[in-house]
Amino acid sequence: MTILKADLFNLEALNDLFDQYRRFYNKPSDLEASKAFLKERIEKNESEIFMAWEGEMAVGFVQLFPLFSSTRLARYWLLNDLFVHPDQRGKGVSKALIERAKVLSRETNACGMYLETGKDNNIGNKLYPATDFKLMDSVNFYEWTEEN
Repeated sequence: MTILKADLFNLEALNDLFDQYRRFYNKPSDLEASKAFLKERIEKNESEIFMAWEGEMAVGFVQLFPLFSSTRLARYWLLNDLFVHPDQRGKGVSKALIERAKVLSRETNACGMYLETGKDNNIGNKLYPATDFKLMDSVNFYEWTEEN
């Protein structure tokens, strides 16, 4: 397996995985809109995306967005998206992508990474502690959207 930074050259393969990821979260398939979203993130350097490859086949990706901690005076990364093709699960792809995200964190002198997952995500709730993420029970996360 090889982990490479996503670029416009492999946008089609990334978009296929990204669309599957969105459908996993019960969003309608929209290849055109998701491709435009990813292209804009890459062109504007608004996220870091790494892809896992088995030979010529893209098998997973992780996308991180930059955040900053005012109290720590440092960058944080939000591990926002992590997806592995269903046929490739259980082969260490997720762990390899997370390890690459940790390298990014170190390379950018970030103080850490955040991620959020559903309480019912049994796989993720086993994976993240196994990759040294700690469950934060000392804070409450709240969300505001126009839909509320």
